[in-house]
Amino acid sequence: MKLPARLRMDGARAAWALMSPALRAEAAQVLAAAGREVRLSAIELKDFDSSALSLLLSAARQCSEQGATLKLDGAPEKLRELARVYGVAELLWPPSPAPAAQA
Repeated sequence: MKLPARLRMDGARAAWALMSPALRAEAAQVLAAAGREVRLSAIELKDFDSSALSLLLSAARQCSEQGATLKLDGAPEKLRELARVYGVAELLWPPSPAPAAQA
């Protein structure tokens, strides 16, 4: 799945209306194949505002409710910075678990 190139307040509701059913279907398909990650490409996302974060958080929550994890690929650095400013970066890009120490 891909995010559109433009994701701003004036189009966020319509984008979610299209994305939500597709995301639900993708999560079901991933889980049926014994996967856990639903991948969403943000590589084309160029023009966005804070509503993009809202949409992504909704997508992550929807995936979680189905037992999957949203994996966002190719996010622009400005989006990552916006997520840090709003304090939601770890919800979208959870830190990797530290490798277990060997004895």
